[in-house]
Amino acid sequence: MTIPDSTYMMENGSIELPCTPEEEARIIQELNTKADSNLKPGNLYYVISNRWFMDWQRYIGKPLGSYPFNEHATESPPSLLPNSASRPGPIDNSDIIIKEADSGGDDPQIPRTLEEGRDYVLVPQEVWEKLFEWYKGGPALPREMISVGDAKQLSVEVFPLCLNLFDTRDKSHTIIRLSKKASLHELYSVVCRLKGIAPEKAHIWDYFDKMKHAELVASNQTLEDSSLQMDQDILLEVQPEGSLLYGFGFDSTGNDLALVPVEPLRSSVTIAGGPTLSNGFSGGYSSNAYQGSSLNSSYGDMEDGYDSLRPANKGERGGLAGLSNLGNTCFMNSALQCLVHTPPLVEYFLQDYTNEINRQNPLGMHGELALAFGELLRKLWSSGRTPVAPRAFKGKLGRFAPQFSGYNQHDSQELLAFLLDGLHEDLNRVKQKPYFETKDSDGRPDEEVANELWRYHRARNDSVIVDICQGQYKSTLVCPDCNKISITFDPFMYLSLPLPSTVTRTMTVTVLYSDGSGLPMPYTVTVLKHGYIKDLTQALETACCLRIDEYLLLAEVYDHRVFRYFENPTEILSSVKDDEHIVAYRLPKRVAQLTKLEISHRCQEKCIIDSLKASERKLFLTPLVTFLENPRNGADIDFAVHKVLAPLGRKAFISSAPGLKDGAENGSPSETIEEPMNSCTIQFGREGQSTECIDQVGSSSMELAFHLCLTDDRGSNCRPVAKATVIQPVRMLKVMLDWTEKECGLYDASYLKDLPEVHKSGFTVKKTKQEAISLFSCLEAFLKEEPLGPDDMWYCPRCKEHRQASKKLDLWRLPDILVFHLKRFSYSRWLKNKLDTFVNFPIHNLDLSKYVKSKDASESSHVYELYAISNHYGGLGGGHYTAYCKLIDEDRWYHFDDSHVSPVAESDIKTSAAYVLFYRRVKAQQNGGVGGSFQHGRSS
Repeated sequence: MTIPDSTYMMENGSIELPCTPEEEARIIQELNTKADSNLKPGNLYYVISNRWFMDWQRYIGKPLGSYPFNEHATESPPSLLPNSASRPGPIDNSDIIIKEADSGGDDPQIPRTLEEGRDYVLVPQEVWEKLFEWYKGGPALPREMISVGDAKQLSVEVFPLCLNLFDTRDKSHTIIRLSKKASLHELYSVVCRLKGIAPEKAHIWDYFDKMKHAELVASNQTLEDSSLQMDQDILLEVQPEGSLLYGFGFDSTGNDLALVPVEPLRSSVTIAGGPTLSNGFSGGYSSNAYQGSSLNSSYGDMEDGYDSLRPANKGERGGLAGLSNLGNTCFMNSALQCLVHTPPLVEYFLQDYTNEINRQNPLGMHGELALAFGELLRKLWSSGRTPVAPRAFKGKLGRFAPQFSGYNQHDSQELLAFLLDGLHEDLNRVKQKPYFETKDSDGRPDEEVANELWRYHRARNDSVIVDICQGQYKSTLVCPDCNKISITFDPFMYLSLPLPSTVTRTMTVTVLYSDGSGLPMPYTVTVLKHGYIKDLTQALETACCLRIDEYLLLAEVYDHRVFRYFENPTEILSSVKDDEHIVAYRLPKRVAQLTKLEISHRCQEKCIIDSLKASERKLFLTPLVTFLENPRNGADIDFAVHKVLAPLGRKAFISSAPGLKDGAENGSPSETIEEPMNSCTIQFGREGQSTECIDQVGSSSMELAFHLCLTDDRGSNCRPVAKATVIQPVRMLKVMLDWTEKECGLYDASYLKDLPEVHKSGFTVKKTKQEAISLFSCLEAFLKEEPLGPDDMWYCPRCKEHRQASKKLDLWRLPDILVFHLKRFSYSRWLKNKLDTFVNFPIHNLDLSKYVKSKDASESSHVYELYAISNHYGGLGGGHYTAYCKLIDEDRWYHFDDSHVSPVAESDIKTSAAYVLFYRRVKAQQNGGVGGSFQHGRSS
């Protein structure tokens, strides 16, 4: 029996009519809205394959209001016709789950490489239950909502913590999955139930990297706070009857469990003289735990008991330790290696910085981030070449920046920005920030205004990060309407440089002659991405050598019609998509007093174009636009059509026409047809000749040369044009030209076919070093004047309106440590992209003197040398981060790839993977050369 799409089979075999698509959409929307209003930890969400979910969205007709019921959940356009697809089958998650043999049986798991929105969507429990009631299928993939970080940010834990339980009794391995918010009590309960042992006999150890760390004592402490990482080992020891804990787990057979290494016990006294903390973990977190000398949370999570504040020295071969990957943490390892190899930071954090910690700063992390970073830096500089697992640091990071928690890949530059800002606030020497009312420049000298704002900034922000990493730039805004100029001087921590290809775009536009003096010609020009239609018009005017008495009328052609004219010169170019077709008509400037004539083309029955027989009249070719002067009748329209089609005349027909230049064919831009395809010389405005000329190409003096009809904007209500048809003067006339076999024989229509797209995406060849762009060109693109984006309008104090002002940046004051971020990643509503363009950057003698506009800055050196690079290899989502760092004392470069560290030649560190560049200032020597010593001190 065939079941219609509008019905489905029930479990008892009966067939029932389900809800209509519109009813399904309404019910699911209501359930989703209700769930959104009651978000809290413990709520269940279900994972659904995006492939099935897209089918369901197509079925209901359109994406709904809130995520995942919106356009961001799929790559489909946001509006679809109702019932545009048949009803989907049962819910099918088979494409997003790990095969049963790999996942361990009854608890299906999804690969951690999947991305929300691209591969799956999350729906509230109520929505899942209703969809399951309607569609059945599965398997069900429930996930719990948890609270992440100190900010209590709510997030669905799609990938629970996976632990590998190693049983010392039989050396068996068992995978356990629990929420990272589960307590150690819950871990013991699961393990004891699984192994059938009494809880008092079980002892579970943190067995990270096959090393015995702290015992995980049953408590309310969470697995996350215990620094347990994804896929790490935990060790189960079961105490035999009548035996003590010490000694068991060691046998006399010499197997690999006989000598389980145990890390040194922590000191019984904390570095601040506070109470001893069990296993190095605080018993709980309280917002008032940071007052006075109560430092449990601050000092409780230190890596291996290192003293974070006592002065330390670099160990032998210090700075060559790698960082263990804790599950997609290569982005963190790359950024950290660059920071811990920054000479002034090494010097600072190896000293006693107790008095620098600001625990009262509401913008900081109570000093905890600075302590965790300082401790990790000391560990890396004193552990030789033994890799360090930054588990405690990652735990702190997840608490204060939940966006970096979990096990997804992130952006090393975004982490770097957070760390620099967080370290500054934790180490800000200013405890009470003074208030300053900024004054307008009011024509004062730039030096005076810049120094004033810098003093204000330093009075509120005074830390080692500001000392070495912060500079100042000048920002000039100009209102496009009243020309109001606003100048400000702002601090910066790093410079995000666009690659030139991200600032501009190439656009291809086909230029057509309205007077019949030349063939259509495509031109490709380069314009600013955030420019205007007037910028595109100006570029085309230059490219096509527009005459002084002409102007360009731009239009979009869609489905062989003029879809719209670009008559507003301030329309933003981002409104023009790459896959659109744009034309520009060359018209005389006096066309305001003339009547424009828009000509669309139809193919009649029996007209053969490229062996295609048109069975009915349908639109084809590119519309043309010409002009009429004081049109009186249909003969004037017929003549104008003949005039504008003249360049398309086939060679055999042209050769018989006198007055034409030889070789005017094949669309050569320098070869134009100067006279029409008859013996009559066309002179614009000489209407008395129009009838005579038309008679020569027409078959009768009473007939027109072409089959034409007047039409409206929609292309309907066609009215045939006869020779005596009276034409009223209007701004624009629109006609349809019906092509017959005669026109197909006389004119080569191929010139009006297949308009090029604005930008044709295709395979591009990666730039070689010889074809590379330079770091200087990236910097110049950053400093170049450009209009603000439509979402970044400036409020003009004179106009009292938001304006799309032009903005110009200039470097004013440079820091000792200068960080360049190359903007390789671009994100839009529907597209993510990475640029692998090779950027050629100097390793030595990067001289920025000509870019610094401050006269006072001439006393400082503006020459820099490279000392670290954060690299990103691969594409979005699936890439890998590494770092190149230079040991200044050795004058040698090393490659840091997570836990692997190896020397690298200086000549090999320039690659297209370079993402963040770290430079340090070098000062001029007395003899005029450039020295390698480092200028360090507070910026004045």
